[in-house]
Amino acid sequence: MYKTILLTLDASPADKPIIDHVRALAARLQSSVVLLHVVTGVQAEFRGPDAGGETVGEKRAYLEAVQREFEAAGTTARVELAFGEPAREIVRWVEANGCDLVAMGTHGHRWLSDIVLGFTASRVQHAVSVPVLLLRRR
Repeated sequence: MYKTILLTLDASPADKPIIDHVRALAARLQSSVVLLHVVTGVQAEFRGPDAGGETVGEKRAYLEAVQREFEAAGTTARVELAFGEPAREIVRWVEANGCDLVAMGTHGHRWLSDIVLGFTASRVQHAVSVPVLLLRRR
């Protein structure tokens, strides 16, 4: 059903519930998982992969730790970084690489915070042609 699951992570506490859920789902369905983090900020926006720096290294290390969790559970996982505005880069990744499911953790913000934060999850779910699984942090 879901051969490849794109799991977007922002290295926040909102990640844990979606990681746990996707780990169980991927194991049950024998799916492979792509762990994607979008590096944001001025440097990321204009320099892309050349942005480098400590933050990029920290995000890659975080994703690699999550990758090891998936692999320890018997699920193939790979790490990818994108650079720029999160919703745009997630949609671009899906269009360029394809997947069967996009899984995202949400922060559970309310109205005003969502406007400020840009509705990333909502924008992604309305822009891709594959199912989107959203799981809010408790």
